[in-house]
Amino acid sequence: MRSAAVRKAREGAGRAAKPAAPETLTEQAYRQVEEQIVTLRLQPGQFLSEQALAAGLAIGRTPIREALQRLAREGLVVILPRKGILVSETDPRKQLLVLEVRRELERLLARLGAQRASGEQRARYRQIADGMDRAARSNDDIAFMRLDRELNLLMSEAGHNDYAARAMRLLHGHSRRFWYLHYKTAADLPLCARLHAAQARAIAAGEAKRAEEATDRLIDYTETFTRATVAP
Repeated sequence: MRSAAVRKAREGAGRAAKPAAPETLTEQAYRQVEEQIVTLRLQPGQFLSEQALAAGLAIGRTPIREALQRLAREGLVVILPRKGILVSETDPRKQLLVLEVRRELERLLARLGAQRASGEQRARYRQIADGMDRAARSNDDIAFMRLDRELNLLMSEAGHNDYAARAMRLLHGHSRRFWYLHYKTAADLPLCARLHAAQARAIAAGEAKRAEEATDRLIDYTETFTRATVAP
């Protein structure tokens, strides 16, 4: 019975994450490698091979190289001249610094999205909220991760502020990877999914103040979870 619920949640995540336009090969490579890093299939400290990634994803080496350069700008990989490409390490204390910035930027984008989102974007917010509810019921971590990424992208797009969107892109991959690394011991996935759903619905409804409050509740929970991973 749980497998059917998980399958339904993942199907819902796929619908919500459907891109508005066809992805380029570089975007496909970035999305797939980023997911492998965030979900720890590529481990912190692991060296990466362009050739192996290209073969595994059936994508040419040029798009893979461009995707890795983008991931390096976001801090998820480190390019070491004459040595190789390394998946970056994680640090709970640095994650608390990430959250300081993320709280302010995400509140801004939530408020702007409530004010500026198009009708199509509001419909996408509602789809994501429904998908988060399904992920909460089935406790499906991969469906949750994919919906979280879609919500992050949508918030950056719907706020119509390129400067805030660029800054947010540097933060979300780190937050999602940190969450995936520790959630089984310190987090409540269904609660976290419901908090995301509440944020998405407030933005979709055009209620700026409620969207900011929902964002604060989400970041408050994320900060509590992060502090629980920091050794005394």
